Amino acid sequence: MRVVLRRRRKPVVISVIAEKGLSLFGRGTGHRALLPAPGTEAAAIGARSDPHHGFPSPASLHCAHSSPPLWDPTKDLLSIAQTFHYLDVSGWYWGAVSAGEARAVLQDTQEGTFLVRDSSHPLYMLTLSVKTGRGPTNVRIEYSHGQFRLDSSSLAKPRLLAFPDVPSLVQHYVKSNRAEEDTSTLPQPAPKENALLLKLVRPLRRHPPCPSLQHLARLAINRLTMSSEQLPLPRPLLHYLQDYPFQL
Repeated sequence: MRVVLRRRRKPVVISVIAEKGLSLFGRGTGHRALLPAPGTEAAAIGARSDPHHGFPSPASLHCAHSSPPLWDPTKDLLSIAQTFHYLDVSGWYWGAVSAGEARAVLQDTQEGTFLVRDSSHPLYMLTLSVKTGRGPTNVRIEYSHGQFRLDSSSLAKPRLLAFPDVPSLVQHYVKSNRAEEDTSTLPQPAPKENALLLKLVRPLRRHPPCPSLQHLARLAINRLTMSSEQLPLPRPLLHYLQDYPFQL
């Protein structure tokens, strides 16, 4: 059984985990059947009472079949490759830049400007660098079983959504911020001292700084339709739209 926690629409306040261990946003083993060793009392009792002695009993077979299926590592390969393809097309993936370099390019930008880069931590692939009200900061992106989400403390983690790729994750928080700005009329409470208000507004592009006219047209179409595959367009254009189905 999976418990899904739902939260009311509020600003996303997190205790972030920064590149050098500072908390800014601030697995489990399966069951194994243990068979009694030969010669033990349990084995002797089983030999007298179980007509299937020497073979797996129906009950043990049922237990074995009820265990969860193993995760196929090829799914990781496909998921990660798809994410990096999307990031390469996006223009706001900066690759192997350090936290200091990201801080330098974000320092003079407006609050909410962000980029995605390679993480310098050996256990993470990617990091979201963003300009906040307190200056540039870094949020690691966690990957597990085909899903990406922002890294956080164990208490906040169940409340954070997971996404099949990083552009979907980023787009979700950008849209959430816009929706809150459109509907909120009361001043928002200031975040606690050890927390930051995660506000994603606009990406900082690197390659190229100015997107091509084709890519800009694709972004505009993606903002206006939820299913580009239904548009009456030639197949090559539909493939081009589906190659990057995001609005950022």
